[in-house]
Amino acid sequence: MADLCSVPPEILVPAANETLELALGSQVALNCTVRWVAAERCEPVPVWTKDGQWLGSKSSQDTAWFAQNASEWLLTSILQLNLTHDADFGVFACWVSNATATFTLRRVEAAGHMPAVLAALLVLALLVLLAGLYVRCRLSVLLWYRNHYGELEINDGKLYDAYVSHATAPDDRKFVHFIVKPQLENRYGYKLFLDEQTILPNSEPSADLIMNVSRCRRLIVVLSVAYLEQEWCNSSFREGLWRLLELSKKPIFIVFESQYREITHPAISLLKQHRSTVTLLVWRAGSMTPSSDFWKELCLALPRKVSFQGTMGDPQTQLQEDKDPMLTLHSSYLDSGGDLHPDGDLGTGLRGCVFRSPPPPRISGLGAPMASAAGTTEDTQRQDSQRPELDMSDLGLRNYGARTDFYCLVTEDDI
Repeated sequence: MADLCSVPPEILVPAANETLELALGSQVALNCTVRWVAAERCEPVPVWTKDGQWLGSKSSQDTAWFAQNASEWLLTSILQLNLTHDADFGVFACWVSNATATFTLRRVEAAGHMPAVLAALLVLALLVLLAGLYVRCRLSVLLWYRNHYGELEINDGKLYDAYVSHATAPDDRKFVHFIVKPQLENRYGYKLFLDEQTILPNSEPSADLIMNVSRCRRLIVVLSVAYLEQEWCNSSFREGLWRLLELSKKPIFIVFESQYREITHPAISLLKQHRSTVTLLVWRAGSMTPSSDFWKELCLALPRKVSFQGTMGDPQTQLQEDKDPMLTLHSSYLDSGGDLHPDGDLGTGLRGCVFRSPPPPRISGLGAPMASAAGTTEDTQRQDSQRPELDMSDLGLRNYGARTDFYCLVTEDDI
C-alpha cells in the first residue's frame, strides 16, 4: 500500500457506505472516486478487498487527473464484477491511502415473468367467463330485474296487455293461436286481443283499430310473408309505421328467420333502420323452447306482469278499494242460496233474497183464510225486519276512471 497522506483524501463517490441488492447473474461496476490536495507529497494508490482479502493490483481500472484549478488531484477506480455464483457476493472495500469506501453486495431472487404471465392469463380467463355469462344470462338478469323493480303499468284503463295483428293465412293462424297465445296467456299470464283484419286499410287507421289498440298496452304485429302482401305494406309501409307509432309506444314486430335473411322487402329494411323506436324479434328454429331468448325478449318488450294472490277481482279495481259488484269478478255475492229469477237483477240473486214473493196461502179448515192472512202478514213483517239493508253511502267515493269498458244498464225508459 502507498504512503499515507498527511491529510486523508476526500471520498467523493460513494458519499457513504453503499449496499446493493442484486440478482444472481447480474453485472455491476463499483466506482470509487477520491480527491486530495496537490501540495501533498504522496501518491495514493487504490486497493480493493473482498471480505478483507486483497483482490490484486490489476482487478480495477484506475484514472488520475488534475482538477480545473490545478490545486487538487482526482482519482477514480472502477471494479467490474460478474455475479455468477453465490461466492461473488460480499463486502467490497476501496482503500485509497488512509481513506476507505465500502460496498456491500447482497443477493436477491430475480423477479421472474411466470407469475405475471399467470396473473394475466387468469384475468383474461375471468373476463372471457364474465363475457360468456353476460351473453348467456343477460336476458334472464334483465327479465328478473324488470319483474322485481320494473315500472308497473296498472290503473291505466287498459283491458289487454297486447294487441296481436296477424294475417288470415293458415300458417299465421296456427302460429298465433297455437304458439303465441298459449305461451303468453297460460305461461306468463298475459291477456291478448287477436285480430286478423287489415289494421291500416288505405294506410289510415280505422276507428275499430284506434279503439282496440287504445285498450291494449302493447301492439304485436306478426310480419309474415302473407302479412307483407297487404296493400299498405307494399305501397306505404313507412307512413303506416308512423301511424302505428302514434297509436302504441314501441310496437313489436315478429319476423321469421328465413324472410329476415333472404327476403329484401322494404318493410324489413325499414324496421332494421329504426330499431331504436320499434322492437324487432326474429323467430328462429330453436324459439319453440319455452326458455329460448325469443320469449325472454318478448316478455321484456311486454309490460311487467303483476300477480295478486288472494284477490278475486280485477287488480285495477282492487287496488283502488272499489267493491262495486259491476267491477268485481267472481265475488261472494254470487253464491246466494235463493232461487235466481231468469229475468231479474242480472243474476245477482237479489230477487230471491231481498224481494222474495210471499208464500201461497194454505187452506186448513173454516178459519183457515183469516188465519192464513194473519200468518202471511206476520211473515211479511218478519221478513221486512230481517231484510238486509243496502249500504249506498260510499257510491260517491267509488272511482270508475280506471275502467272504460263497463256499460250503462239504465235505459231512457227508466229515466
